[in-house]
Amino acid sequence: MPLRIAPTPSSPAGSRAGFTLIELVAVMTILGIIAAVVALFMRDPVRAYVDTARRSELSDVADTALRRMARDIRLALPNSLRVTTVGGNVYFELLQTKTGGRYRAQADNAGAGDTLNLSSTDTTFDTLSPLNAVSGPIVAGDILVVHNLFALQTQPESNAYTYNQAGSSCTSATPFFPTCNTATIAGPDTAGALANERHITFASRQFPLASPGSRFSVVSSVSGAVTYVCPSAAATDAKGNGTGALTRVSVYAITLNQQTPPAGTSSALANNVTACNIQYDQQALTQNHGIVSMQLSITRGGETVSLYHEVHVSNVP
Repeated sequence: MPLRIAPTPSSPAGSRAGFTLIELVAVMTILGIIAAVVALFMRDPVRAYVDTARRSELSDVADTALRRMARDIRLALPNSLRVTTVGGNVYFELLQTKTGGRYRAQADNAGAGDTLNLSSTDTTFDTLSPLNAVSGPIVAGDILVVHNLFALQTQPESNAYTYNQAGSSCTSATPFFPTCNTATIAGPDTAGALANERHITFASRQFPLASPGSRFSVVSSVSGAVTYVCPSAAATDAKGNGTGALTRVSVYAITLNQQTPPAGTSSALANNVTACNIQYDQQALTQNHGIVSMQLSITRGGETVSLYHEVHVSNVP
């Protein structure tokens, strides 16, 4: 009898399944639709995150710049702020103090203590308390200022901007002139005649006016003058970025006529600036207080952030 081999049915595990081209195209189409829907839902959150990050960065840059200016303003010599606009730029200048205090106007009950003589030329006096050197110790060449009242170039009277200028008779060659209220410090301060007092030596000078509170200030002759330069209006480039810059200029000679711009060391505080405005209200009725208003606009990527800041100024001489 012949041998017959019955056919073995195919096992599911041994079968080889695959995709047809139509099935592959269908799957890719469905995945593309899902990706498009997900991208549509993710677009706005991602854009919002990018916009928020950019706004935060712009706000931080503007806030840091305004706070840096506020710090200098609070350290400014009373009545030394002045603002002018030339050629579309705002120039805001001040004289920054290193330290200050009260000079001894009278000796103590025992007759001790070196007083500042205002009736004739003098070269030394004692302070009534230790000195807080905000921006470094007193050194030779620093500027001693007593009773500063003006900053405008049209008012040289009691104006520290006349320091060391022969045209205003405010040099060491003229120990006394009715409007000169500055003198060059001869060296570091030393111990005073009494405890907790310091002794200051300066070039011969008769100060024309006494400070109501017996106050004096010390300004660096090297870096005491500071000017902030910013564009009142600036354009934007093709990418929507502002083209202006807020800069701080220091290390230049003090002059009665305001330099616009000053020839000093410049450093940028903020770029991409499109608008900047600085106003100073001296409150002439009292003159003891003033207010500086600052507005700064920075534009990047077509988006603008504007900050406004005010600083109160004490002008008590």
